[in-house]
Amino acid sequence: MAKITGLGGAFLRVNDPKKLCAWYDGSFSFPAADQRGRIAVAFFSKTSDYFPVTQPAMLNFQVDDLDAVLDHLVSAGVPVDSKREDSDYGRFGWFTDPEGNRIELWQPKA
Repeated sequence: MAKITGLGGAFLRVNDPKKLCAWYDGSFSFPAADQRGRIAVAFFSKTSDYFPVTQPAMLNFQVDDLDAVLDHLVSAGVPVDSKREDSDYGRFGWFTDPEGNRIELWQPKA
């Protein structure tokens, strides 16, 4: 039987696509060999406070060193949530992009 084999991308509506694309250094893709963990697709209630209720979606990027990435963002003047969370799935942290989108970073367990 035919089946879905993975996540093909994430697409967001934003106010200024060209500016945000430049901030994220263009559109990008990650080779399968670079993926360190599973890709999750999860559904949240419209009233969930996991990310802002005014935000229709949240991106989650896998990283190899959560602290180093967040520290780099802080040094670049990006708003970074001081909370860093350890879980059974790995470590999580968050920042806010120029359009006010909360973005999640995930360092999978080794």
